[in-house]
Amino acid sequence: MDPQCELIGKFVLPIFRSMLAKELVQKYNLSQTEAAKKLGTSQAAVSQYLSSKRAYKGIEHVEKYLPKIQVMAAETAKKLANQEIAADDVTLDFCKLCVTFCNKNIKSENPEYFI
Repeated sequence: MDPQCELIGKFVLPIFRSMLAKELVQKYNLSQTEAAKKLGTSQAAVSQYLSSKRAYKGIEHVEKYLPKIQVMAAETAKKLANQEIAADDVTLDFCKLCVTFCNKNIKSENPEYFI
């Protein structure tokens, strides 16, 4: 089994970025180029996110978490669109998302994982 961080990086991060791109373009009417700048990626990557050609491989691993990911993506998109955070700060929001998938039981040496 892959370590928790690898699973999150491989499946959750791309979906989160895809949802962010879709929110920025569809809800906040940013161009693909503007969304790409806010996400720190290329316009081509945003285009692929919008057409679901990127990010949804292995979605079955995180399907039950999609509503939580969507809520956090919407919150981050709002902050990006309102210029409350910069592209570099998206990483911090992703870290918050990542933490929500791990609930460490302090009394135990083995963390309890939700993915």
